[in-house]
Amino acid sequence: METYRSIIEAAWENRGMLEESQTREAITEILDMLDKGKLRVAEPRGDGWVVNEWVKKAVILYFPIRQMTKSQVGPFQFHDKMDLKQNYVEQGVRVVPHAVARYGAHIAKGVIMMPSYVNLGAYVDTGSMVDTWATVGSCAQIGKYVHLSGGAGIGGVLEPVQAAPVIIEDHCFIGSRCIIVEGARIEKEAVLGANVVITQSTKIIDVTGEKPREYKARIPARSVVIPGSYTKKFPAGQYQVPCALIIGQRKDSTDKKTSLNNVLRDFNVSV
Repeated sequence: METYRSIIEAAWENRGMLEESQTREAITEILDMLDKGKLRVAEPRGDGWVVNEWVKKAVILYFPIRQMTKSQVGPFQFHDKMDLKQNYVEQGVRVVPHAVARYGAHIAKGVIMMPSYVNLGAYVDTGSMVDTWATVGSCAQIGKYVHLSGGAGIGGVLEPVQAAPVIIEDHCFIGSRCIIVEGARIEKEAVLGANVVITQSTKIIDVTGEKPREYKARIPARSVVIPGSYTKKFPAGQYQVPCALIIGQRKDSTDKKTSLNNVLRDFNVSV
């Protein structure tokens, strides 16, 4: 990997190297490793995650060495520099029409893709469900047995290269129409109710204790979260601003595959 990394770092500083066969081959091989899950844009290490910036650079450098091509799938026509992902049967992935993933995204065995979209550089691990009209953006990392409910939007990131991707850890349940962007991290077994929005600036407030406790761009493991609001003063007056409320913890007795509705009923919250 150090050889690949040195080539990519050099080409990043000197784009003229993109004309060299060694550079083009290295970029192509890196994209192939991303597609097969042998390499990741971000990976768990200890209690945190490490972003492989040079891999993101390789993804960005892949576009200049590609040509626009036309492809046809029945009556549907595409015109792009990136191929669509293939070989789902061999990979053990269920893909429902009209689910689409681009080459360079890794979709692990046992994943179910309802009509949805997964962009290049993303990693969707074993047994996860990408439900109808959910989107997984560039380089986003989705753990094992995650459920992305209908219309959930998982943001992508390529530039700046130092920016962390969105990370959804194992066994999370992301409710319908949730939006998670700007490198937010949802830790293991968290449950997000419908319409929760998490960005770098979203206030995440734990209201389970006597005093509120705030988090930034991170939902602690096993948290149960719903949309909320708080009052903020502006020059024109006071207005309600959206936030996310941690209202409790997922119980040890809760089945990891249970429905979002059942989890929220424990806290007398409806969706």
